[in-house]
Amino acid sequence: MATPVVTKTAWKLQEIVAHASNVSSLVLGKASGRLLATGGDDCRVNLWSINKPNCIMSLTGHTSPVESVRLNTPEELIVAGSQSGSIRVWDLEAAKILRTLMGHKANICSLDFHPYGEFVASGSQDTNIKLWDIRRKGCVFRYRGHSQAVRCLRFSPDGKWLASAADDHTVKLWDLTAGKMMSEFPGHTGPVNVVEFHPNEYLLASGSSDRTIRFWDLEKFQVVSCIEGEPGPVRSVLFNPDGCCLYSGCQDSLRVYGWEPERCFDVVLVNWGKVADLAICNDQLIGVAFSQSNVSSYVVDLTRVTRTGTVAHDPVQDSRPLTQQLPTPGAPLRRIYERPSTTCSKPQRVKHNSESERRSPSSEDDRDERESRAEIQNAEDYNEIFQPKNSISRTPPRRSEPFPAPPEDGEIMAPTSLPPPGLIPTQPPIVTSIPAPKGEPAIIPATRNEPIGLKASDFLPAVKIAQQAELVDEDAMSQIRKGHDTMCVVLTSRHKNLDTVRAVWTTGDIKTSVDSAVAINDLSVVVDLLNIVNQKASLWKLDLCTTVLPQIEKLLQSKYESYVQTGCTSLKLILQRFLPLITDILAAPPSVGVDISREERLHKCRLCYKQLKNINGLVKSKSGLSGRHGSAFRELHLLMASLD
Repeated sequence: MATPVVTKTAWKLQEIVAHASNVSSLVLGKASGRLLATGGDDCRVNLWSINKPNCIMSLTGHTSPVESVRLNTPEELIVAGSQSGSIRVWDLEAAKILRTLMGHKANICSLDFHPYGEFVASGSQDTNIKLWDIRRKGCVFRYRGHSQAVRCLRFSPDGKWLASAADDHTVKLWDLTAGKMMSEFPGHTGPVNVVEFHPNEYLLASGSSDRTIRFWDLEKFQVVSCIEGEPGPVRSVLFNPDGCCLYSGCQDSLRVYGWEPERCFDVVLVNWGKVADLAICNDQLIGVAFSQSNVSSYVVDLTRVTRTGTVAHDPVQDSRPLTQQLPTPGAPLRRIYERPSTTCSKPQRVKHNSESERRSPSSEDDRDERESRAEIQNAEDYNEIFQPKNSISRTPPRRSEPFPAPPEDGEIMAPTSLPPPGLIPTQPPIVTSIPAPKGEPAIIPATRNEPIGLKASDFLPAVKIAQQAELVDEDAMSQIRKGHDTMCVVLTSRHKNLDTVRAVWTTGDIKTSVDSAVAINDLSVVVDLLNIVNQKASLWKLDLCTTVLPQIEKLLQSKYESYVQTGCTSLKLILQRFLPLITDILAAPPSVGVDISREERLHKCRLCYKQLKNINGLVKSKSGLSGRHGSAFRELHLLMASLD
């Protein structure tokens, strides 16, 4: 009798090189779970069919990196927003540009299609939310209320509400027909990255960088439950289609949550890193993640995942017994959305104050078509996915098959032929451990597969005999160190320096700890310490700013991406917490009499102001960069506007 094959619960489906430069955004088609759209620093939008190596279509027209993309529900239209604030809508069936929408003054951070009408909502780093009429190429409404970048937008299933999440730690709910804010949901202590409506009930979920997920009742406008203890910032959540649970894409894992009371039904380990988007099809959850120019897709078999009933893992620190049971589908606890049978009524138009928000003449439409192209790179896949929708068929549409799961413990045989072109980088890999004279990049990426200028295999002892005996730890370490004396000296010195800083840190004097790190004159130690201090804003004092600001200036000019990121994070904290205080103290009239503490504070403010002025020029010069760096520097430039 043959032994049954045990298949995996989660597995990696494929990895593709999606763009010539870094990928900056991506989205999955929620209806099919098979269509993937990516936006890159090369100003293109590429469309892919999941588990196929070749790009279906490449959309051009943007002149700056594409930072947000979104597909409509039928997967017939796609909208993309760029760093310059422009928005372009393409018709995928006709393979041409449909609209170009102008009006935002900064990066487009979030987009969403209305579920029924031909409307698009956009959120920007300029803190504004705009509702666009695709047919008339105009801005219908502008919603103001957030104080920082709007990171996520979602329409309610009935199309009457719009939820927005922003870096100002808040979630807001907007009434589209009245054109005003219905409610604000505070409570998160970090930037809110994602919001998601329950598919049936008046319930909203929000995920934040503070590692919490909150559920909000949209009838009573209050929090229902809060799930804490996420392994990292929450970037992607998705309700099950029947609404029985919520999936959270965490760092290298998928977590399945219930609410009322809050609990975790299951945890599935998936090595997807920071997952960017989720979709469900054929009882399979598809997750996609990107790093630099690569995009990876993963599959989780939901038939093997616990979604209701007994709690498998409970990250919530609560010893109360679970007396409440999950409501069964069809018997919701709160009101259900009423979906209209026809398209939604068009929101009331308002008078436009900006010429850029009015409908452009037809000559501009012609210019859009000249500047934008839809390059069909795989005609066979394009016709299979998009063209059949234009014809009427008397037979039901062919349902996509689930992705087959690999064996649990089966061995994967090496292919005898080269993989498809889309699955391998266009540049051949370097096979020598000796770095090329000009091989080192201008910016050393923070996440990379192997050390710059080194080969990982050099650190491993060569096995000469198949039956070689096991090495003891001392012998193994000796072989690993052989030929790498310089690296060992560097790591030993860094460890010693960190021990010195840690000894001062344990006394509770943060300022002295930072001073000791600066005195060592090693930026790597400063970065390690700032990464800790940045996690708790309450540790920052004005004294600390005077010491850290000169180091931040050095970090912002570093060739290492991780150093620049740490410097940007620290500078953002200083600007948000202390710049208003510094400008107010410097603008205040002189006091009568002698006030030593005030004079000391005034001296520190003057010193910080001078250092910030120096950094302002550097930030301004780098705000034109593309990708994540450019976005961070542009945000800092907006925060430093009062220094100009």
